[in-house]
Amino acid sequence: MNRLNPSKLLLSKWTAALPQNREKHFLVTELFRDEDGTVLEIELQAVLTRRRQQLDWHALQDDAHWKMGWL
Repeated sequence: MNRLNPSKLLLSKWTAALPQNREKHFLVTELFRDEDGTVLEIELQAVLTRRRQQLDWHALQDDAHWKMGWL
């Protein structure tokens, strides 16, 4: 399980453990916060295709799907 500080996720690099459509490397491009400043979701951008997707930041803690850094 990846230990994360949600406030420091912006511009962090991630590698998909099971790449799809040749999209392996991702960059966190935006943090979505509530009124209190708590991070709720992130926006990941695929480096190769520039496709963007939103997901709960807790999903990055799953080692079966995401690895920290670009491997």
